Amino acid sequence: MQQQEDQLPPSTTPAFNRIAYAAAHVVVDPAYTYEPWGDVPRVDWDATLEFRSYLYGLGFKVAEAMDTAQRGMGIGWPTAAELIRRSIAHARRIPGADLACGAGTDQLDSARSHTLADIVAGYKEQFEVIESAGGRPIMMASRALCAAARCADDYKHVYDAVISASRNKVVLHWLGDAFDASLSGYWGSRDVPTAMATVLDIIRLHQDKIEGIKISLLNAQYERQLRSQLPESVVMFTGDDYNYGELIAGDSTGHSHALLGIFDPIAPVASRALSKLAAGDTDAYRRLIDPTVALSRELFRSPTQYYKAGVVFLAWLNGHQDHFSMAGGMESARSVQHFAEVFRKADAAGVLIRPELAIERMARFLSVRAGV
Repeated sequence: MQQQEDQLPPSTTPAFNRIAYAAAHVVVDPAYTYEPWGDVPRVDWDATLEFRSYLYGLGFKVAEAMDTAQRGMGIGWPTAAELIRRSIAHARRIPGADLACGAGTDQLDSARSHTLADIVAGYKEQFEVIESAGGRPIMMASRALCAAARCADDYKHVYDAVISASRNKVVLHWLGDAFDASLSGYWGSRDVPTAMATVLDIIRLHQDKIEGIKISLLNAQYERQLRSQLPESVVMFTGDDYNYGELIAGDSTGHSHALLGIFDPIAPVASRALSKLAAGDTDAYRRLIDPTVALSRELFRSPTQYYKAGVVFLAWLNGHQDHFSMAGGMESARSVQHFAEVFRKADAAGVLIRPELAIERMARFLSVRAGV
């Protein structure tokens, strides 16, 4: 294991020919006493924001307070709202930094049923927090809406009301049920082409207010199909952590931009790969990015929603934080064998930026978790 050129940070901020949002994780303070199964952990704000500075320096935009930040799985709305405000203020101090922030309905009591009016109000409340702080919203998929909606028209009603009221362009977010089983049947149908027709109706109606759509169905063909039907002014952001390498590279049908959780742990290599792609060297891009796809498929293996554990594990191995603790005790969500495979594939992909530290921490982890 050695530090290679591909692992070194660039001397200047790279330029990409794809829009590349990295959905970033949150660093918690493990010394703080709180209920692990609650949703209000103590956040280590210095470490959390420093990691965002690191991503900006590698050329990425940040997708803030998304599912990678454990929204709905350890991080509740009060903490997410503070994260959004702090992250927007932080970005203003960094030349060229840019971000968009997740807006959902997770402040609504999940033990109760909600009307469509409740859901519209919930979205608008979160949009207001983001926009009043000077940010742009990513309209996250809503568990409450999926539970309340009875047909495609209910989705159209909610999205029309929220998008029409937004002060800024919106990024839509289609998160498949592999990431969150409670979102099964989103857009009013479990049949993907039928659901796609509904979201296209929404996009076409509001194309002047929509920057793009992130699709996370882990199916490259569905993404290409939707991409080919988008209005020219609306961008496709791949959220496919299994097939992003080929989708970003593109083909005769076009290419996708990116809004990805995997960019968090593979940031140095992904930055270099995207720079090669921008320079027209597709072969070099694929040589760099393809090994990270093997790592990503391990991180995002079923049950996919637990991928956050591997993301934070790699942040710890790389020295971005001094512990492997997560909100909600999520560090226990994967097996020792999984973390060992993540370590091997991260090494093969060149994303362990401080190899000696990674080896020392991996040995410590195996000693504590497996008695090795």
